[in-house]
Amino acid sequence: MNLFTKSLVLASSILLSASVFAETFTLTSTDIKSGEFMNKAQEFNGFGCDGANISPQLSWTGAPEGTKAFAVFAYDLDAPTGSGWWHWQLVNIDRNVNSLAAGVEISNDQKALQGVTQIKNDYGQSVYGGACPPVGKAAHRYQFTVYALSQKLDLPQDPSGALTGFMVKSNSLASATIEALYERK
Repeated sequence: MNLFTKSLVLASSILLSASVFAETFTLTSTDIKSGEFMNKAQEFNGFGCDGANISPQLSWTGAPEGTKAFAVFAYDLDAPTGSGWWHWQLVNIDRNVNSLAAGVEISNDQKALQGVTQIKNDYGQSVYGGACPPVGKAAHRYQFTVYALSQKLDLPQDPSGALTGFMVKSNSLASATIEALYERK
């Protein structure tokens, strides 16, 4: 083997080793699990629903190098709107934060959550809005996703859920999702 080939093999081995040992970006929760039904606690209180409207606890690990902030979304893929339903969008969570408590309320009184922007959900509120699928229909899929962002986002005042989704996904280094289910019988 010539020197160039040896160098190429060595460089490839180092890159492969680094990727094998890189930590995977992961989202977990003590309240919700992928493929399982959410509790009544995560159901909305309004629109004919009578749940507790408590956001689930979320934790994430393995954020990629270069992460400057996080965003957290909760989205109903199956809402009969033609465009889904935004239940929760938090943007510009500090890069040193790696969890949200159940029922968390974002305010500037909480040092760790200062600077976080809550986007108005499809209920018209800037808070978590729980699941509230139509009665008697098939279970809906709810995606809770955390995004590692390459930068803090400079969003316009009162952005739509769609614009926020575009901005977050355009600046995402990685994402991790829990897809939970909910139905009302």
